[in-house]
Amino acid sequence: MSDRVKAWQCIGCGKIEAPQTCIGVCQDRKVEFVYAAEHERALAELARARRQASLLEALVRRLAHTHPHPDEWEHSYRALQAQALSMLAAIGDAH
Repeated sequence: MSDRVKAWQCIGCGKIEAPQTCIGVCQDRKVEFVYAAEHERALAELARARRQASLLEALVRRLAHTHPHPDEWEHSYRALQAQALSMLAAIGDAH
């Protein structure tokens, strides 16, 4: 079930209750919940991590498939280094 449910939470003990119409077959079971705001933060962090991984994967692919001429290694390295620094700046890495 991925629908959001509005519920009441006790400010004292933390009990969560979402009254529903009972049809006579109810059984209480322990379940785990997360607050919607925490879930949204986790989803945002996941999206950010996926964007970072995509950028870094592109650089790794470029590195893996680059075959500079024998006398152009340093030039190729410097170009890849500049791209890496640009990507790190884009993803917010201050190191």
